[in-house]
Amino acid sequence: MKSLDFLLLLALMSLPDSSAVTHTMKYFYTASSGVPNFPEFVSVGMVDDVQMVHYDSNTGRMQPKQEWMKEVTADYPQYLDTQSQNAFGHQQIFKTNIEILKQRFNQTGGVHMLQRMYGCEWDDETGEKNGFDQDGFDGEDFISFKPKEGIFVAAKREAEITKHKWDQDVALIEQQKSYLTQICIQWLQKYVNYGKSSLMRTELPSVSLLQKTPSSPVSCHATGFYPDRATLSWRKGEEELHEDVDHGEMLLNPDGTFQMSVDLNVSSVPPEDWSSYKCLFQLSGGEEITTTLDKNQIRTNWGKPGVRGDGAEDPSNTAVIAAVAVVVLVLVLVAVVGFLLYRKKKGKCTKPEGHSEVKEPLKPNPN
Repeated sequence: MKSLDFLLLLALMSLPDSSAVTHTMKYFYTASSGVPNFPEFVSVGMVDDVQMVHYDSNTGRMQPKQEWMKEVTADYPQYLDTQSQNAFGHQQIFKTNIEILKQRFNQTGGVHMLQRMYGCEWDDETGEKNGFDQDGFDGEDFISFKPKEGIFVAAKREAEITKHKWDQDVALIEQQKSYLTQICIQWLQKYVNYGKSSLMRTELPSVSLLQKTPSSPVSCHATGFYPDRATLSWRKGEEELHEDVDHGEMLLNPDGTFQMSVDLNVSSVPPEDWSSYKCLFQLSGGEEITTTLDKNQIRTNWGKPGVRGDGAEDPSNTAVIAAVAVVVLVLVLVAVVGFLLYRKKKGKCTKPEGHSEVKEPLKPNPN
């Protein structure tokens, strides 16, 4: 799987609802080489896929990103100093490692990225817990760690050297296992408790019908909902439709809420049957929002901007389009920064309160 692909998708992964859920803590490191006017190292920490801290090599300082993090820093006065020191240590190691990997892959110039995602998850009902640790280089998996087995798994031939070295390091393996299965879980539970008023909230979306051209599919677009445990579907009567339906990806809005859309091909739908088609939005275990397919309620992109299907002006249409454009720009930035998101896979993070998971720099291939 491509690292830059799962970077984007990391920002879009599931968040908790108000019932029993699996909570997650993840950290994402990205070291870059050959990218002008961009930090050579970025670290982002997330709880339930909400960004809580950020560090980059330009500022050299770990910065809190949520209001509830003020309580954390008040209870742990050395927290930001310790986190900043840890991030700086990883910055130095990643800077060395990216050069070593360039040599190992016989590369010199150009743009290169070394990325890591790691952390843990915990089910607040069953108590089940799991740790994960993943490295990628230049958009592809490189090596990962399995905490239960206590082994590293090489994804490429060039990673076999690293695997052999780290598999022989008993202290490193025990440090990894201890952090991913114990320390990480303890801090995840603390963070969830600090941020529960924000992390456990629910918000319903606004739902709109959109159409680019008279012959285009009608898109049912829901935006502003939280958490992302939600479904959006087209129905005819009580039957959910699968043919002539195209589901879009769930996207993260700049305010931390989510949006998604589902398209319906209406080319074969007789005008007299439109009212029997409905778009259904539902938060997991929560309230439903039903929107009937109605030409007079469709916002269009043809003719005068902000015009509905009935010809009346709809100023909110322009706002919706602008909001979508902002989201796209934000996601592009996220990908470049290295929000190395993984499609439900696991990865890496900075350790809270002085617990640092600093691996030794990779050694060049002597062969």
